[in-house]
Amino acid sequence: MTVLIAGCGDLGTEAGLRFAAAGFSVLGWRRSPEKIPAPIQAQAADLRGELPRIPGDTDVVVIAVAASERTEAAYRAAYVDGTANVLNALERDGGRPRRILFVSSTAVYGDAGGGWLDEDSPTDPASVTGAVIREAEELLHSRRPDAIVLRLAGIYGPGRTRLIDQVRAGISNPGPGQLTNRIHRDDAAAAIVHLTTAVADPAPLYLGVDDEPVELAQVLEFLSGELGVPLDPAPADQGQRRASRGGNRRLSNARLHGTGFDFSYPTFREGYRAVLAGDGVRHA
Repeated sequence: MTVLIAGCGDLGTEAGLRFAAAGFSVLGWRRSPEKIPAPIQAQAADLRGELPRIPGDTDVVVIAVAASERTEAAYRAAYVDGTANVLNALERDGGRPRRILFVSSTAVYGDAGGGWLDEDSPTDPASVTGAVIREAEELLHSRRPDAIVLRLAGIYGPGRTRLIDQVRAGISNPGPGQLTNRIHRDDAAAAIVHLTTAVADPAPLYLGVDDEPVELAQVLEFLSGELGVPLDPAPADQGQRRASRGGNRRLSNARLHGTGFDFSYPTFREGYRAVLAGDGVRHA
């Protein structure tokens, strides 16, 4: 059986390697196929254009696109047009994979005033890019109602060290009030494999977030302690300004847990300690 990773970037590659380790033949589509490691079979493909033929034994398709820039046009080309093109290619080649999974984003939700949201909560994107991603979800389910949408929160992990870099640079503590929902890259990839191979009757939608929504200030303070780098105090009104922005919400992973999925990094603490140990970032 073949797994097709349509958009084999960092997350798609990690998922592809896990599929390969489970015994699948994995085909990865990417504009720069030389960046795809073995044992994934790399193939040049631009999801915005004409796509290669899809193997007849393709059992799982993972659509994991990424926009080239944060504009409506770039997001529409990647998420809406790219998803439609993959579905068109499946129809062209007579493909009927058992599972299709689309990697989405929790950016489709709005501000919840610090409250809890789950898969049944209404979407209310605060940005045009979030609205485009929601449009892509709707397109997918209109054509494949049995497809799985996995809405991922902020991904961190190997090579994704923005907060670590900011702490090292002496970023100011944002103060209380700004919530963040996160997931380690490896857990996100593991969830993709789990939902497409280990769940007999998956739901159409899952939230990919770890066990602990947390204030950004707590994450920065934790990293400050791990790195031995003090944080500058926040201006008196900074926490209030940050808290007023969209996205102040706590996201539940109960549905994902209910499938039997276990997180390797259930909170940011375990995840960032692994990043610090594995990315060559050492305590000061």
